[in-house]
Amino acid sequence: MNKIEKLLDKLCPNGVEYRYLEDCCKILDNKRKPVTKSARISGEYPYYGANGIQDYVSDYIFDGIFVLVGEDGSVINENGNPIVTWAEGKIWVNNHAHIIEEIEGVSLRYLYHYIQTINVTSLIHGNIPKLNQGDFRKFQIAVPPLEVQYEIVHILDNFTELSAELSAELKARQKQYNFYLNNLLNIELLKPSKIMYVKDLFEIKNGLNKEKSAFGKGTPIVNFTDVYKNRYLTSEMLKGKVTVSQSEIDRYTVKRGDVFFTRTSETKEDIGMSSTVVEDIENCTFSGFVLRARPTTNLLLPKFCSYYFSTNQVRNNIIRYASFTTRATTSGPKLAKIPVPIIPLKDQERIVNILDRFDKLCNDISLGLPAEIEARQKQYEYYRDKLLTFKELKNEG
Repeated sequence: MNKIEKLLDKLCPNGVEYRYLEDCCKILDNKRKPVTKSARISGEYPYYGANGIQDYVSDYIFDGIFVLVGEDGSVINENGNPIVTWAEGKIWVNNHAHIIEEIEGVSLRYLYHYIQTINVTSLIHGNIPKLNQGDFRKFQIAVPPLEVQYEIVHILDNFTELSAELSAELKARQKQYNFYLNNLLNIELLKPSKIMYVKDLFEIKNGLNKEKSAFGKGTPIVNFTDVYKNRYLTSEMLKGKVTVSQSEIDRYTVKRGDVFFTRTSETKEDIGMSSTVVEDIENCTFSGFVLRARPTTNLLLPKFCSYYFSTNQVRNNIIRYASFTTRATTSGPKLAKIPVPIIPLKDQERIVNILDRFDKLCNDISLGLPAEIEARQKQYEYYRDKLLTFKELKNEG
């Protein structure tokens, strides 16, 4: 029998009392204040939304230790549990996150861990996912004696502290990776034999537009999210499918070496994100939300393109040439203006090999730090769910 089991046997042998969340903490939602992005004044204080820090502003409305739970927007993870954030100090919270603080008798840190075990799938409603105030207040919380709460928190915090250390290390490596990415591929530092432009090296084509009913089965398709999320593309990365004719496949085909750019997006930061096809993909097409740039020369390696078009230098050019109305858009003629350094293929390969090593360390979920963080997170979730499952105290009436 472990220490927690002994404590439970001694302090609550008949089971653990369950209470509504509103009886376990102070809910401060009525003190939140949303501020539009254009109205925020930049500063030192974290500005929290549904899934964590969204910005830093010049003032604060809360000062203390709090737990935030997503109310609308990004409020639920893939396991069906709510998005929960720990926040300390002087902060601003908008109306997309519920905010609670500690009351006597229930550890706030215990609530932080416990709320993450609650499956809220049936409570999330609306086109924009929402966890409303009424459902939030009625969360069922197991409340063992404080001595038990503290012991559980001590164990679980050991897991989260290790994950935090690994995440900090990953953040430092990513910063280092971005430094090398942007310096190794800087046009001035590369000293290329010549500079050409996208229009001289690629043929650019708009993608295929189909009705919503055509999507879901048939031919693999390169979608906006594929290009947005990946630096390069392989067949196994493509999840979307579309029903198309053979003539459409022939006209909107995908080949090794093709570079794709996001054509339209909600924000200017997301316009012109790129990825490169680095293997042969048969019978594949691409959507109207992306642009295909197909090489017309053999001067560039596919992976060199995947890195080069992701640099800050190129991204800033794409954003500069883009159009902005209610949405951000770019086009073939605008992308055609991007300068491209021409260096020997052996030098391109050397740069790719360096960046590939950083990329695996920072982004490969089967290797390096991401794999270690994922393993620690699963370990934490296993023990969290195990430690926070109790025999319920039954009221005898």
